[in-house]
Amino acid sequence: MLKGRKSAKNIKDEIVPLLPLRDIVVFPDMIVPLLVGRARSIKAVESAMAADRLIFLVAQKDLHINEPGEDDMFKVGTIAEVLQHLRLPDGSVKLLIEGKARARIKKFLGTKDVYKVQAGSIESECKRNIEVEALMRILRGQFEEYIKLNPKLSTELISTVMVAENPVKLANIMSSHLTLKISDKQSLLEIINPMERMKTIARVINSEIEILKVEKKIMSSIKRQIEKSQKDYFLTEQLKAIEKELGDKSSVKSEVGDLKAQASKAGMSKEAEEIVLREINKLSKMPSVSPEATVIRNYVDWLINMPWSEKTKDNLDIVNAEKILDEDHYGLDKPKQRILEYLAVRKLSSSPKGQVLCFVGPPGVGKTSLAKSIARSLGRKFVRVSLGGVRDEAEIRGHRRTYIGALPGRIIQSIRKARSRNPVFLLDEVDKMSMDFRGDPTSALLEVLDPEENKTFSDHYLEVNFDLSEVIFITTSNVQYNIPLPLQDRMEIIKMSGYTEYEKFNIAKSFLLPKQIKNHGLSSANITISERAVFAMIKQYTREAGVRELDRKLAEACRKVAREVVRKGRDIKIEITFRNLHKYLGAPQYLDSEANKHDEVGVATGLAWTEVGGDIMNIETSLVKGKGNLILTGKLGEVMQESAKASLTYIRSKSKKFGIKNGRNSHSTDIHIHVPEGAIPKDGPSAGITMATALISSFTGRPVKRNLAMTGEITLRGKVLPVGGIKAKFLAAHRAGIKSVIFPRENKKDLEDIPKEILRKLDLIPVENMDQVFKIALLRK
Repeated sequence: MLKGRKSAKNIKDEIVPLLPLRDIVVFPDMIVPLLVGRARSIKAVESAMAADRLIFLVAQKDLHINEPGEDDMFKVGTIAEVLQHLRLPDGSVKLLIEGKARARIKKFLGTKDVYKVQAGSIESECKRNIEVEALMRILRGQFEEYIKLNPKLSTELISTVMVAENPVKLANIMSSHLTLKISDKQSLLEIINPMERMKTIARVINSEIEILKVEKKIMSSIKRQIEKSQKDYFLTEQLKAIEKELGDKSSVKSEVGDLKAQASKAGMSKEAEEIVLREINKLSKMPSVSPEATVIRNYVDWLINMPWSEKTKDNLDIVNAEKILDEDHYGLDKPKQRILEYLAVRKLSSSPKGQVLCFVGPPGVGKTSLAKSIARSLGRKFVRVSLGGVRDEAEIRGHRRTYIGALPGRIIQSIRKARSRNPVFLLDEVDKMSMDFRGDPTSALLEVLDPEENKTFSDHYLEVNFDLSEVIFITTSNVQYNIPLPLQDRMEIIKMSGYTEYEKFNIAKSFLLPKQIKNHGLSSANITISERAVFAMIKQYTREAGVRELDRKLAEACRKVAREVVRKGRDIKIEITFRNLHKYLGAPQYLDSEANKHDEVGVATGLAWTEVGGDIMNIETSLVKGKGNLILTGKLGEVMQESAKASLTYIRSKSKKFGIKNGRNSHSTDIHIHVPEGAIPKDGPSAGITMATALISSFTGRPVKRNLAMTGEITLRGKVLPVGGIKAKFLAAHRAGIKSVIFPRENKKDLEDIPKEILRKLDLIPVENMDQVFKIALLRK
């Protein structure tokens, strides 16, 4: 210490520079190198160097805080002396400091530039007596054992501890070298009573010794296990060498012989058999513990267990097949006819090609269950692979054997699982696949679904041709436009629109309700649902193209009845009618039709097609003072916005004909078109004539006829062009209580697909131009 400077132990309420430390606790009698990089910390060091070289070191509570405040630092630290000071080229400072005495912060005097505190020493003397001497001996013994168990500490510390005669110094040396967390070391630093501090250190060292002993025991156990594995391997190799010298290869020969026998009985192709025999011969020359032997054994197992010659015999009884299809599904005439046609061709031709069908329709119309019924009617095995979310080509074609854990693709895996080479193979949700850097699975499906190519389908794992030509592939999709065109070209598209109310009623009574009664442990005597109640469920509690929600509502009603049966006994009989339906299903969810119930100006009802079926859509228009702008709201897509502009341009071009006053068509009027349910994206051209009708209604003040819906694309010359999704749209109009529908005349060809009961209940009006639309849709003022 420099001459004339006050001793650190005698500091009482002195102002000293403060240096916060991130990941270290400095104890007295400890010489430590420090690297200081924070600006305020560097200024604190410079302040100490300009005075008496004393600086107060205190640990941070959170080492991630770059600019700690008063509450971010512990209150007890160590006053240290700067022994060496070196400024580095990057601006940081390297210090060598020596801890002198513990002190407590009494007042925080930090400024913007430098940390300073008012601190006072908390050191206390410890008189030597018998108890202190005994405790020091215990600590020396414990610390010596701790150093021997801890390989991170130098054995030279033992001599340092042995020569330390001062109890306080001994405690400081031991505390500084224990492998503890910052918070635990800080706790040792803050204990003022020397005896209490030494006792605490003894307890901590004893705990650390126990932990180190357990660690050593665990490491010894691991080492013994490794040595045993190496010994076993060595002995196994020696045994193999001895057997080789003696000519005893009975176990290896037995395995190879079994594999060859299985290969000869598998009925595989000549190419596959040659590859299997070559791999088996290679396997016989390899050590059984070799990693490559395991890969070869798995590969041979896959080849042998493929159904090369196993297949089921088709049930070609058309009458029986038709009966099974009708038992499982109501309606769905087109797909049923297609399957019966296949059976007829199969009966007449000895070698028909495999079929690839694609069922396209909204959720819940029975696409997946129909595929199962097809397999049942043919007497074939059924396998299903869901392609939703698949984005890796290897999912279809498999991984090459060079990769660890490689497996065949889902096609080959499912064929092996079916144990038949001619199953009904369902590829579900084919429109939900995507592509990324790993490849395009839709491209991999091109070979699978091409009847001309799939007889030589090659999986990347098997690397031999497998014949898929006898497989009936059926794919399902909610929308057709998400399927790539080359893939569509290889499939026969069969569209399955939504069900009518009459069809839903028959499905509910014949299929859904008996299933739910059985699933809920009820009997037909426990529950009856009237016809009017079923129609109410369809109209007021569901709004869907399929029947899934209807199935859930029937299940909900059955649950309520099951609860009553448990409470009142199995003999109870509950009848659900239109009047008490709300007790079982709650308040109706679709009480009012979405269609206009009044003749309104500026509001027209359109028909839309969605992925879950058809829907109706109200289009509202208003004229307000402004600057002649066209305002479009309701989250409209680009095509729908263009339809709105085309409609407005057509009306303005014919303003004299329609009797529109100049004031309402000037640059001082804004035209606002809004489609409700603004959170739902909407797009497509089929709302063109609906927008034009709503606009002309606003311009002329003539109301639009209620219970009338329309669909069709408009041109600048007022022609009405055909649109898609006619069947789904007409079904939606029927569900919503629409009485009349205006549609493009060119769509009359689509009326063949509309159920007869819908044609009877809807007044369908084909049109060719907007003059006809306005004449039908608009009423007089």
